[in-house]
Amino acid sequence: MTDLKQKALSLPYQPGVYIMLDKIGEVIYVGKAKQLKNRVSQYFHDSAGHSAKTAAMVALVHDFDVIVADSEFEALVLECSLIKRHQPKYNILLKDDKGYPFIRLSSEEYPRFSISSRMENDGARYFGPYGGRSTTREVISAIQAALRLPSCQRRFPRDIGRGRPCLNYHLNNCIGFCRGAVSGQEYRGMIGQAVMLLEGRHEKVAGEIRRQMEEASQRLDFENAALLRDRYNAIMRLAEKQKVISGCRMDMDVIGYYAAAAKGCVAVLHYDSGKLFSRDIEFVESALEDSPREVLSAFIKQYYLLGRALPRRILLPCLPEDIEPVSRLLSEQAGRKVELTAPQRGERVSLVRLAEKNAEQEAERVTTREERVDKALKELQKALNIETLPARIEAFDVSNTSGGEIVASMTVFVQAVPKKSEYRYFKMKEKETQDDYHAMREAVSRRMKRYLDKDAHFSCLPDVLFIDGGYAHAATVKGVLDGLGIFIPVYGMVKDERHRTRALVTPKGEEIGISGSTALFSLVGRIQEETHRFAIGYHRALRAKRGYGSELDTVKGVGKARKMALLRHFKSVAAIRRAAPDELAAVVPADTAQAVFLHFHATEGKPPDETPVNEE
Repeated sequence: MTDLKQKALSLPYQPGVYIMLDKIGEVIYVGKAKQLKNRVSQYFHDSAGHSAKTAAMVALVHDFDVIVADSEFEALVLECSLIKRHQPKYNILLKDDKGYPFIRLSSEEYPRFSISSRMENDGARYFGPYGGRSTTREVISAIQAALRLPSCQRRFPRDIGRGRPCLNYHLNNCIGFCRGAVSGQEYRGMIGQAVMLLEGRHEKVAGEIRRQMEEASQRLDFENAALLRDRYNAIMRLAEKQKVISGCRMDMDVIGYYAAAAKGCVAVLHYDSGKLFSRDIEFVESALEDSPREVLSAFIKQYYLLGRALPRRILLPCLPEDIEPVSRLLSEQAGRKVELTAPQRGERVSLVRLAEKNAEQEAERVTTREERVDKALKELQKALNIETLPARIEAFDVSNTSGGEIVASMTVFVQAVPKKSEYRYFKMKEKETQDDYHAMREAVSRRMKRYLDKDAHFSCLPDVLFIDGGYAHAATVKGVLDGLGIFIPVYGMVKDERHRTRALVTPKGEEIGISGSTALFSLVGRIQEETHRFAIGYHRALRAKRGYGSELDTVKGVGKARKMALLRHFKSVAAIRRAAPDELAAVVPADTAQAVFLHFHATEGKPPDETPVNEE
């Protein structure tokens, strides 16, 4: 690494491209710089400031090369070329490195139209590129239908006169070149008209056909005139669908970006004359740790330099840092100015939001549950700045009613999924000072001592502890852990006025915001809600149990069996209160029945207990 630092410091203050190589000489990253010395030396200094992705890349760098350029623009062009050639592992790359289709017109005696993924130096003529293969097929089909050109697999002149015409001829969709009634010259003339349609010169084609139609009428060749009339009408209908024929000509592209778990997605909405007519979705690799500006810069260069038709304007959620050379590069490719803007207000902002929504939906659609969990846990690890991925999280909450029946609950989340078989609850044993802090201290202390005693039910320690409450609760728990010699990160879960988890807090009172990340906000919120649900559920069960027959517990001679017999028979304490001695004696011995009757009559002023019995 020292040698690489010295090599970087020896670089010139000039623009250029740097190429990172691993120990076997493979290109793993290509970048451009306004000043090579400043940019490259950053990789080998201040490693603490690197993202995880950059740190991983730098760890693999065995050597690097540079190519000095005359300008930042030339460096940009060279960077694009090298990325396309080497497909480096650590560059932001489109997952699907496809090109955009062209319409190919062969150079044979009877030329035919077909779809091609790229332009070749084969003597054929190419038109496009178009937005997708389906759009390209629509263009070819529309022209073939308008001019009644063959769409079958027959080859001319080889198949002229061989067999009967296909169904297209009988459906009047083809003029029937296979019959031999149309000369090669006439065929090539119709192909020439198709070429003009592809070039957008439909008015010239229609005028030529109209002239031929009028000449045929003057010759009294009404059959041919009718055919030309039908062709003319078809071309005029085609002209009304100029968008289909000129699928590669757009007024504006609107780009939206969204980073999901392990995947980034860019949606490109294509507008023609203010109307949305198509959409492209592209997934980008390793986008989570890269800023949107970096992703959009890499995407724009790769997407449009693959042969995509360039609009006059491109709307973006934010502008890439190298906006000037990128704009120049696109403008030179288009042969006219291409404007890149990031709107801040008005209708265009809503268009960008729509593109972002499309990107989000597609990214989430293809993201697996495992990837979502991994993203949430990595974001939590990063937010808490802890060394270990928090695969196991334990959370504690306390529930009580005015100090009575105070209980604590422990929930367990493994890979962000509740593991209910390891949930535990704690009924407080210390009765003298029953408050939340003492309860939390006792619950955590009991849980950790069970671990130290090698209890099989508490054999695993969590990677992080969450405590329902503020920094004081977290500090209380940290004190317990420190006293036991156990070191686990502890954070309080703080709610807002709407009882939603808004932040995590350290034992020192430092808040860690979580609302900026949907995945993180959702994960911590679910943990707090589940922990509170478990605590309050156990507390209610204990409170209900105490309510059932609590007065009977104080009656002499009424034990558990007799209490349950009375409750099963009379259904409620209120019914027992109203029962006569002989009715009670039908269930329990006479002396016990008398004691129960006297107990309730001695407390005549108390309101009846209407608590239903649901104990088993």
